[in-house]
Amino acid sequence: MTEFFIENGGVVFTALAVALAVFLSGMGSAKGVGMAGEAAAGIVIEEPEKFGKSLVLQLLPGTQGLYGFVIGLLILFKIPEGVTLAQGLYYVGAALPVGIGGLTSAIAQAKVSVAGLNILAKNEEQQAKGIVFAVMVEMYAILAFAISFLMVSQQI
Repeated sequence: MTEFFIENGGVVFTALAVALAVFLSGMGSAKGVGMAGEAAAGIVIEEPEKFGKSLVLQLLPGTQGLYGFVIGLLILFKIPEGVTLAQGLYYVGAALPVGIGGLTSAIAQAKVSVAGLNILAKNEEQQAKGIVFAVMVEMYAILAFAISFLMVSQQI
C-alpha cells in the first residue's frame, strides 16, 4: 500500500489540488452571486429598468470562481508530467490561496454588492460608489490568485 501511495500519490494530490482550487472558489462565487441575485431581484421587481445596472453588482462575486478555475486548469496540465508525491503536495498548497481566498472573498464581496444594490435602489446616481466598494474586495481575490499562479508556475 505504501509503495502504491508513493508511486501514485503525486497524481492523487495534484487532482485534489485541482478540486480544491475549483470547488472552494466556486462555492464562494455560487453563494455570493446567489446572495447578490436575491437583492437584485428585489430591485428589478419594482424597477425593471435597473436590471442592467443591478447585474453588474450581482456578477462581481462570480469572478473568484473564474480565478479558481484558471488555477485548477493550470494544475491539471501538470498531471501528465509524472508528478511526484512531493510535487502533488506542493500543488495542494498552491491551490489553497485561490480556493480559500476565493471562498471567503466572494461571500464578503456579495455582502458589499448587496449594500451597493441598496444604493442603486435608493439613489441611482450614486451607483458607481457601490461598485467601487465591491471592487475593493476583489483586490484580495486577485492577490490570492496571483500567489497561486506564481506557485503553480514555479519549476519544482
